[in-house]
Amino acid sequence: MSRSAAPFPNDSLAGRDVAYHLHACTNLRQHERDGPLVIDRGEGIHVWDTAGKRYIEGMSGLWCTTLGFSEPRLCDAADRQMRRLPFNPTFRGRSHESLIDLAERLIARAPVPMSKAFFASSGSEANDTAMKLVGYYHHATGRPGKRRIVARRKGYHGTTIATAAITGLDDYHTHFNLPTADVLFVDTPHHWRHARASESEDAYAARLAADLDRAIVEAGPDTVGAFIAEPVMGVGAVLVPPRTYFERVQEVLRRHDVLLIADEVICGFGRTGRWWGSETFGMRPDILTCAKGLSSAYLPISAVLVNDRVYGPIADASERVGIFGHGHTYSGHPVCAAVALEAMKIYEERDIPGHVRAVSQRFLDGLRGLAASPLVGEARGVGLMGAIELVADKSTKAPFDKSRQVGAQVAARALEHGLIVRAIGDAIVAAPPLIITEPQIDDLVGRLAQALGEVERGQPVSTPRKFVSTGP
Repeated sequence: MSRSAAPFPNDSLAGRDVAYHLHACTNLRQHERDGPLVIDRGEGIHVWDTAGKRYIEGMSGLWCTTLGFSEPRLCDAADRQMRRLPFNPTFRGRSHESLIDLAERLIARAPVPMSKAFFASSGSEANDTAMKLVGYYHHATGRPGKRRIVARRKGYHGTTIATAAITGLDDYHTHFNLPTADVLFVDTPHHWRHARASESEDAYAARLAADLDRAIVEAGPDTVGAFIAEPVMGVGAVLVPPRTYFERVQEVLRRHDVLLIADEVICGFGRTGRWWGSETFGMRPDILTCAKGLSSAYLPISAVLVNDRVYGPIADASERVGIFGHGHTYSGHPVCAAVALEAMKIYEERDIPGHVRAVSQRFLDGLRGLAASPLVGEARGVGLMGAIELVADKSTKAPFDKSRQVGAQVAARALEHGLIVRAIGDAIVAAPPLIITEPQIDDLVGRLAQALGEVERGQPVSTPRKFVSTGP
């Protein structure tokens, strides 16, 4: 499509965006027709577009602007660090105060004893690093064949070659020659959708654990290095694990000496009502990855925490080799580290996880109230992340035909009512900033109810496809 053919003035923001910007996780041809939603500014839980319309940012951007869009302490921290030391690498043993303070605070706040923190710029890089560490660790301990990663269908872990390979969503594999042979997928833990008739959550969890055990045995335990899991599968559409699931899974991992990677990129820093999703669901990871809320998304930073079991052999091997040959130019960037450190102080001083626990029942009850709609088969969630699943038949749980794009219609209607939510297939997902208040939750749910009612009554929307997403 030529630039001049775009249906927007060439000198407009929309026209320039279509002409020059390759968007992430977007239907590119549809974007050429529909154009962007250009956001101009933000304050608290709200953002405004360039036409001046205000929206509740019901997805915290990408699950990440946890402290809202106008926290002055984060801006001030960036300014102070920028003026003091705008850059310093971490290669060859170099460091700086903000990074040292941040690493210490992260290790102190870890859900289980951890030894060291490595820093990167995104969740994808953090999970990519975790995968490399698994191979390095097993090689260092004399088991170089233990390199396969067990992941789950509908799990999301990133978009690098490695992390897209362990992401269990077909959209991230098609045309990219993924996944690779080093990935082993097991079933999605979604009791409402996949449990057998009359199968309890405990029985379902036991069956999934048995299936995991069988998959590892069939693949060969000497080839399987780690199991990676989000505490709650965010991009899978907020799939909350059934009771006893992680308890049973971890029994299997211990039996086969398989490391556990907790992908806390979405769940970390209070989203589930505890500092970590691992605490909410009893996970005891060997490696933990985090990003998004680490800086409330004000600057790009992620971290990988490793326990001493993993760190010790890696450190010994680096001495034999002469170097630990991994890193990124912006690992532990001073300004990003300073902002993340200030964000952690705010989480602690204001007890943000406690606030989430205090208001989350209002949020989840509001979503469950929407289940009265004939379109809603299930309402689910934990903390301040939730979803409603839209179905054609509530009694049989039969989904809508994909061509109807019912989820996209609801998301488009919500946008018209000043609410940004995410349609993941026919699930509508919300994960507002963690500073949201109960009256603001009521406002969010009310706008979503309006959108749902309009789609239920058959009121059309103009461009529903642009609101479809399986992205992060």
